[in-house]
Amino acid sequence: MNWIQHPVVLEGERVRLVPLERQHFTELVNVANDARIWEYTSIDGTDENRIRRHLESAVLKRGTGEQYPFTVIDRQSGRIIGSTMFHNIFPEHRKLEIGWTWYDPAFWRTGYNRECKLLLLTHCFEVMNTIRVQLVTDETNWRSRQAILGIGASMEGILRNDRIRENGKFRNTVVYSIVCDEWHEVKSALESKLLRQH
Repeated sequence: MNWIQHPVVLEGERVRLVPLERQHFTELVNVANDARIWEYTSIDGTDENRIRRHLESAVLKRGTGEQYPFTVIDRQSGRIIGSTMFHNIFPEHRKLEIGWTWYDPAFWRTGYNRECKLLLLTHCFEVMNTIRVQLVTDETNWRSRQAILGIGASMEGILRNDRIRENGKFRNTVVYSIVCDEWHEVKSALESKLLRQH
């Protein structure tokens, strides 16, 4: 039995997170066509075949409990603005990773990511009873690193030469986490930041 009970729908003031489905692919492909989104990732999502394979794989891996992908929808317009997922899921250790998060750049630094993370983390700690949620990013991706610190995660360290990019360059990965003992403080701070962004 999968740890994550499908379907998971998470709703905030700005965003609605729904399970990724194939009918979302075309709109997500259109959003993914901005090269800025993929500057620090291991795939080039502007390549329609690559991003469709990535999305299809995520849907299939939901069935095996390996991943749980979401489509992110702007509640005001009803537009699909990106995607995120639970992955590296270990039910026996009550831990997982939130990652593969990407949005239309028009929604960067607008509070949308913070609200997404608040919804996802609340589900993790208050519904799934996780004891650890991990987030990682490229060492050189300062925008992502600031965003992760901004939601209240703690930096744990850097995995050197963790991945090889398509261009052959090595990537160092920065690891962050939030653990269950920190959750109430993290949640309170996140909610305060979101109130200030209204």
